[in-house]
Amino acid sequence: MRTAYSVETVRAAERVLLARLPEGALMQRAAAGLAAACAALMGRVYGSRVVLLVGSGDNGGDALYAGARLARRGAGVTAVPLSPGRVHQAGLAALRRAGGAVAAAEAAEDLILRADLVVDGIVGIGGKGGLRPDAERLAGVVARSRAAVVAVDLPSGVDADTGEVRGAALRADLTVTFGTYKPGLLVDPAREYAGVVRLVDIGLEPPAVPEAEALQHADVARLLPEPAAESDKYRRGVVGIAAGSARYPGAAVLAVSGALRGGAGAVRYVGPAGDAVLARYPETLVSDAGPAGAGRVQAWVVGPGAGDDAATVAEVLATDVPVLLDADGLRLAGREAVRGRTAPTLMTPHAGEAAALLGVRREEVEGARLAAVRELAARYRATVLLKGSTTLVADSGGGPVRVNPTGTPWLATAGSGDVLSGLAGSLLAAGLAAVDAASAGAYLHGLAGRLAAGGPHPHGAPTAAHDIASHIPQAWQNTRT
Repeated sequence: MRTAYSVETVRAAERVLLARLPEGALMQRAAAGLAAACAALMGRVYGSRVVLLVGSGDNGGDALYAGARLARRGAGVTAVPLSPGRVHQAGLAALRRAGGAVAAAEAAEDLILRADLVVDGIVGIGGKGGLRPDAERLAGVVARSRAAVVAVDLPSGVDADTGEVRGAALRADLTVTFGTYKPGLLVDPAREYAGVVRLVDIGLEPPAVPEAEALQHADVARLLPEPAAESDKYRRGVVGIAAGSARYPGAAVLAVSGALRGGAGAVRYVGPAGDAVLARYPETLVSDAGPAGAGRVQAWVVGPGAGDDAATVAEVLATDVPVLLDADGLRLAGREAVRGRTAPTLMTPHAGEAAALLGVRREEVEGARLAAVRELAARYRATVLLKGSTTLVADSGGGPVRVNPTGTPWLATAGSGDVLSGLAGSLLAAGLAAVDAASAGAYLHGLAGRLAAGGPHPHGAPTAAHDIASHIPQAWQNTRT
């Protein structure tokens, strides 16, 4: 599991470590890791041209010491201090002793355009807001260059704690972060600026509870239910699906597909799309008696394609089993009805739906995703899965926000969210806590999207929602191998 901690927590852990180490030792550890990552990215160090963009903080010192190491290996290294009077003096001296040079920011354009590598040491993890004008100008030059870009700890101009980008920021190919991940490196929009993130261990020991965490294969495998020898379809979990309408029967079909492939022992469907569901999935238990008359279930999914059927949404919310609210169900559910439930509730909005629930513009949610998902969870006393370029899961009881690392742009297709609802609903019915059902469901959904697109990577061929559903079993298997 990748765990991320706030700037305040990182600073406190650094102070504890600094008290135990000789002066300068911590910066040397960071610089060694940074230099090794730069060398690996370039492949050939001797004769390469490296430009260090150096700010006044410790990450500027990290860049200077790393540059000295690269210079000793034959690279031509030039430091460009943005605040010459406040540059890390010991690091600058080390660079000069190693044969490195120093250039003024005003004369740096040609150096950057001819560089093989640019090291971004402008702003550290304590920076707030976008880049200042002088740094913004250099960032524009870097963007026009062909140089590989390595950010020190995080890209300059992004917020380490929130993942927000409030102005101009420098875009990296590789971010080398020290001691622990920072939330902004896991969450968009900042994550998009970070490129590949490499963690360098410098001996930090942060506390046990992080701000954010990203599950990996082994973490998800531990959450997934495993049928026992005595399992039957009821013990494996029965999920009810109340979805679809005359206008959107496909939403019901796709939600049922996600539930069946998500391991449900049985799926009960109620709604006007029963014929369409049975035509595709004859194993579905279809009822026209409404949720109360459908038979016993361990969890309900309500809302995908439901139109204006507020009565069914209210009926499902009145049950005493876990409920997943999606799509139209989010719009039709009253906040107090959700807050007053005694059984778990999982809400799965995309950014537009979240904005409507919070009464803000969509852009505000997309720009501050961590704050939005936490606010929704608190307002509704529910677990919230905020879909998007980085899907986030916040529990109503607080704790770390879970960040899904498996997403792909090809998941942005009609019906993909309906599949996710059925998948996560099946995991709720199997007995997983809402935060675990949401996290594991999002992880498998992302993997299935990648498989449907033609491979394990985020980019591939166009796909459709039914393709994503069909790859869920393979995604499930992949987490175990």
